[in-house]
Formats: sequence, structure tokens, C-alpha cells
Amino acid sequence: MFKYTSYFEEDVLSKRPYIKKEWCERVVSQRQYVKEQPDGRFRFWGKVPEYGNRTLRVVTLADQKTILNAFFDRNFKEVT
Repeated sequence: MFKYTSYFEEDVLSKRPYIKKEWCERVVSQRQYVKEQPDGRFRFWGKVPEYGNRTLRVVTLADQKTILNAFFDRNFKEVT
């Protein structure tokens, strides 16, 4: 169902080995917070209970199925 760019596979996961693909997939699937970027890519944010309930930002290509980047976003503010 989900695909990954070579950048994600080779660079992101090697720099951030603590990030799990299943967490990224869950954040995109649950769609808690989503925002389209001007370049057509999408940002998704979601909590990861397994990692101290921190907020993970996942960036996908325009298809919303190909994961490009992921990192814990300490500046994310929840919209209430």
C-alpha cells in the first residue's frame, strides 16, 4: 500500500534509525493533522505513544502514499 522514496530509505532511516516505517504509515493513515504544501506534497502529524507520545511529522509526495521524509516535530502545536 505505501511506497518509500530512495531518499527516505537511504538517508532518512540511516540518520534516524529510531523511526519505524509502521509509525509513518500509521500517522498517514490516521490523518490526525494534514496540510498540503505549496509544492503539492503533504505533511501529516500524529502522536507516537511508543516513543514518549512525541509528534511525528511525515511528508509524502502528492499521491499521499509515497513517504519522502519523517522526523519528530518538537515545534508542532495542536489545533484545538
